[in-house]
Amino acid sequence: MSAIKGMCLLVMNGGGRVMGCRFRSIVVLVILWSVVPCGAQHGAVDGSWPTYGGDEGSTKYSSLEQINVDTVRRLREIWRWDSPDNAIVTANRADLSRLPFAYKATPVMVDDVLYVKTSLSQAAAIDASTGETLWTFDPGTWERESPANTGFNARGVAYWSDGFDSRVFLPTGDAYLYALDAGTGRPVADFGADGAVDATQGLRRPIVRREYQLMSAPIVVGDVVVIGSVVSDGPRYQLAPPGDVRGFDVRTGEELWEFHTIPQPGEFGNETWENGSWRDTGAANAWGLLSADPELGYVYIPTGTPTNDWYGGHRLGDNLFAESIVCLDARTGERIWHYQFVHHGLWDYDATAAPILVDLVVDGRAVKAVAVVTKQAYTYVFDRVTGEPVWPIEERMVAQSKVPGERTASTQPHPTKPPPFDRQGVTIDDLMDFTPALRQEAVEILGDFVYGPLFEPPTVVDDGKSGTILLPGAVGGANWPGAGVDPETGWLFVPSHTRPSVIQLQTPDPSRSDFRYVRGRGTRLTGPRGLPLFKPPYSRLTALNLHEGTLEWMLPLGDGPRQEVIGLGITDPGPLGGSSYTGPLVTKTMLFVGLRGPEAPDLGFASGDNSGASLGLQPVMNAYDKETGRLLHSVELGVPPTGTPMTYSVDGTQYLVVAYGTADDTGLVALAVE
Repeated sequence: MSAIKGMCLLVMNGGGRVMGCRFRSIVVLVILWSVVPCGAQHGAVDGSWPTYGGDEGSTKYSSLEQINVDTVRRLREIWRWDSPDNAIVTANRADLSRLPFAYKATPVMVDDVLYVKTSLSQAAAIDASTGETLWTFDPGTWERESPANTGFNARGVAYWSDGFDSRVFLPTGDAYLYALDAGTGRPVADFGADGAVDATQGLRRPIVRREYQLMSAPIVVGDVVVIGSVVSDGPRYQLAPPGDVRGFDVRTGEELWEFHTIPQPGEFGNETWENGSWRDTGAANAWGLLSADPELGYVYIPTGTPTNDWYGGHRLGDNLFAESIVCLDARTGERIWHYQFVHHGLWDYDATAAPILVDLVVDGRAVKAVAVVTKQAYTYVFDRVTGEPVWPIEERMVAQSKVPGERTASTQPHPTKPPPFDRQGVTIDDLMDFTPALRQEAVEILGDFVYGPLFEPPTVVDDGKSGTILLPGAVGGANWPGAGVDPETGWLFVPSHTRPSVIQLQTPDPSRSDFRYVRGRGTRLTGPRGLPLFKPPYSRLTALNLHEGTLEWMLPLGDGPRQEVIGLGITDPGPLGGSSYTGPLVTKTMLFVGLRGPEAPDLGFASGDNSGASLGLQPVMNAYDKETGRLLHSVELGVPPTGTPMTYSVDGTQYLVVAYGTADDTGLVALAVE
């Protein structure tokens, strides 16, 4: 590791292109650490957790080590915090529109205080050592109409301070960005209009508020707070809300810039939207988590699929900057570089996970890198200054669509390193084979569908088949929980789902939609005897060495349908994977992932009971050895973990905190060594 810590890049900007991306050519000067210190992303420092991902680079790493191999077995619940949403849900139980969808928040911790967002868009400050509520703020979002896409949902808040003024930035489900006084929770009067900016205003076309929300935590870079948005995934009409990313002044709320993820006339990439489709097409939004390099002043934006997800005949072309990483100057919104992971997306392969910043040494060369894990189970690694791929990315031929009006991109980008971290594509050899009879049933089921390698295009349901199997599916691979990295070793830890989706296109009622095709109702892809159709594992935990671009280990994540298999009289197959999981937390001593129980047999969308109670399985926080993946200990939580865990230290005690719950009971649970 001395080589990693002992080298730093000094960069001079020029101009150039590579792999379809604009980048800035570099002159590299390698200097020893003793002369010029590096600005590496080293995770949360000083026992704090100041951003959603621990630091601006979303490493999800802390150097704290009180919780270690020797003490992890003594982890106990220290306190539990009940969300103020619970009282609202209890009082409005008959009104399903008032129920939260899920509680996916991760708190931030600064100066011994936790700040968190609730599912119903409330904000709270909590004593980090006791779990006592210090203040709450309710903007009344829950009293209004439920957002169209994911309902009431939440991931987090952002914190900012200049040493005198400290603020918490709260994004709401009805698309407001509040600036709250960190000490009192009261809106800051001189920010926007009485403490809030209406994010539906200033967009390039009017929108329906219910189809547009703010869910994920903003990110603050210098004196600019940057926000993405959530746009409805299933629009009935081509005219849909745009997914523009915007930057606001942290003090005044003044909009400083907006970046058009669907380029307008005269902007770079506009020609990739044929026949004027840039006018009406929406989404291509940044609904996941953002990252930043404060030293460079750059913010890294992962973007989603344009409308609609499965059919693009009305938006022919590559469709920049959808399903891409876009690096922007956080002060101006200027595009520095970009890379598109999916050309003309037809598979709902949103880029959702926060890009991860890490300093590497690759073939003896120091690289300020950014790594992006995707739904397709790929890890794309770039020089975060220039956008140049660290390892070659090959444009490979893919299958072409037979859907009328559609035109598939002829190639799609495939990284040569690191290797995929989950199953890609479908062949008959991928079918489950616990017994010969079960395998034959699986073969018969597969025959009802269209299938093939990664990027097999969607099909119309009335063509004699039940749809196209996509693997990983729309909620497979690595989704918004993303990955974590150990900046000391350069190892990336990725939880993933081997989740298939069935893509079905159908002709809509012309009175209800102006799309030629829309996605159908979908079908659950259940295999023989209610088991999954494909071989295990059904979820995985993978370690990748980013210095070398190699796979270090891979293991099933959770038991999955292990007991169902045994119940059929089959020899115990061991852990099969398939549990629903949280994002990872990486510490100096180990790796943590929360498991909240098994999912439905198709391992597609989550079942209603994520707790695993139906099978007698308890939700747990698992601790793994980072070098081998060996399970060190499981802490029974009693509540299903739903957010990515975080850690911090107060008065010499290290705490591990994770959000729990779905609708009826949500909150935070804190663990510490007793």
